[in-house]
Amino acid sequence: MNIQEVLTSKVKEAVQNLFGVALPSVEFQPTRKDFEGDITAVVFPMLRYVKGNPEHIGNQIGSFLEKEVKEVSGFNVVKGFLNISISDAFYIHFFNKIREQEDYGFVSKLDKDAVMVEYSSPNTNKPLHLGHIRNNLLGYSVAEILKASGKKVYKTQIVNDRGIHICKSMVAWRKWGNGETPESTGLKGDKLVGNYYVAFDKAYKEEITDLVAKGVAQKTAEKEAPILLEAQEMLRKWEADDEAVVALWKKMNTWVYDGFNITYTNLGVDFDQLYYESDTYLLGKDVVADGLKKGVFHKKDDGSVWIDLTDEGLDEKIVLRADGTAVYMTQDIGTAIQRVKDYPDIGGMVYTVGNEQDYHFKVLFLILKKLGFSWSKSLHHLSYGMVDLPSGKMKSREGTVVDADDLMLDMSAEARRICEELGKLEGFSDEDKKELHRIVGLAALKYYILKVDPKKRILFDPEESVDFQGNTGPFIQYTYARIQSILRKADFDYTDGAKHMTSIHPKEKELLKQLQLFPETVQLAAEQYSPALIANYTYDLVKQYNSYYQSVPILPEVDLEKKAFRVQLSKKVGDVIRSAFKLLGIEVPQRM
Repeated sequence: MNIQEVLTSKVKEAVQNLFGVALPSVEFQPTRKDFEGDITAVVFPMLRYVKGNPEHIGNQIGSFLEKEVKEVSGFNVVKGFLNISISDAFYIHFFNKIREQEDYGFVSKLDKDAVMVEYSSPNTNKPLHLGHIRNNLLGYSVAEILKASGKKVYKTQIVNDRGIHICKSMVAWRKWGNGETPESTGLKGDKLVGNYYVAFDKAYKEEITDLVAKGVAQKTAEKEAPILLEAQEMLRKWEADDEAVVALWKKMNTWVYDGFNITYTNLGVDFDQLYYESDTYLLGKDVVADGLKKGVFHKKDDGSVWIDLTDEGLDEKIVLRADGTAVYMTQDIGTAIQRVKDYPDIGGMVYTVGNEQDYHFKVLFLILKKLGFSWSKSLHHLSYGMVDLPSGKMKSREGTVVDADDLMLDMSAEARRICEELGKLEGFSDEDKKELHRIVGLAALKYYILKVDPKKRILFDPEESVDFQGNTGPFIQYTYARIQSILRKADFDYTDGAKHMTSIHPKEKELLKQLQLFPETVQLAAEQYSPALIANYTYDLVKQYNSYYQSVPILPEVDLEKKAFRVQLSKKVGDVIRSAFKLLGIEVPQRM
């Protein structure tokens, strides 16, 4: 039981004994810096149940706590705020409990219901880009946070490997590829296929221009450009299982998958299960038929099937076309149901998809609820905003999108530039420098994106993200490396440092209060699907530690017991930084 839980129980007991009233809840907040105390009970909300002067009520409760709660060493009342001081002994006891816990803050016993987290889900006609980076970082981090909170998690993606987009790349490669491959060109497979997608688009626009010049209307030209008709014919052949088309489709998709896997490895994300749209696009049609019988859906005169959600504040949504073909909604319904069949312990799903799909997921979740699936109440759309870059910075070769691989390389180069300017890395080998630049560059990228609430749009500034001061990944990494340096220099046995301590420095108490918040921060981040809470908690911890480091001697301390305690405390802060960054998918270097 943490101190807030102890105090909640005792404040309720005090109000019952002193005023004969059952208090339903107690509101706490951290004590303001300009007042003495560690935690503050807010008296004003109690006035709904206890009549009287708030200062008088606060003083009576404070006196009760001082007598009845051994952890309370004093109190003061400022207007309607009861500021409570907690004894050093409480924090020393807390530290002795957690100092050897390798998984401090994480729940080891898993819930019986698992969660499936979907992220990435790219098209197989082009490389991953900056938008995919935010998607992957969010999805991966949320999956890790859910695991730390006590959930069994399956990480998945659905690869959009069918449709007109891949046929466009196939048509272009067949026309102009001359049999080239990733091996013959030295290009990653996703980049090679993406180049042909760009080539198709260029040829398509040229054909439209030619048709318009010949007097064809713009919209007609867009529909009747010969190269587009060729792609549509190829899609029809694919759906008819044409042997040559399917063979080419498999070959080019394999190139793309190999390229994606390199990007995922470099980004540090992984998956437990892959779904492919080519396998799932027919799913859901039988569910629609069943829903028709139950009256969930209705058929219109032309044979199309719809659901009316106007009573729910939405609109009518088609789930099956008049010709009997599925729409994306049909496929998503079927895929969700299939996942639960594949993994019967799934009790919920998280979809990491941009905010332009907010309405789609409202409709999807409501349809699944109306179809009677109990797990539909545990579906969540992890909606996120776009990522923009300052004009002119790190544009891809095409000048239209920011390639994920190029961005990671550029971030490593940016880290190298900053490190060289600051004159760091003396004594590092070239190989060590290269690895550190990679770790720091990725940390800068990941932290900058994850510290922002997912719903907010981001303006990503590469130079600002690698700053070694302020709320950045490299700043936190540098503090971690500083702590590791202290541990290397501590040439004595510090393992029993806290056992006989009776008092601690005020800065140490502040640091221990911050460490206490880690487990509840993990739980809150899981409840809100927000890596930003972990990121900003870690920044606050690091700020607190750096203030401590500047104010309190650690290795220069002459009292051996105090010195051992301070080294131990530093080690624990480093452990929590590492654990928190692991949840964000960020590595920490041993030295910088």
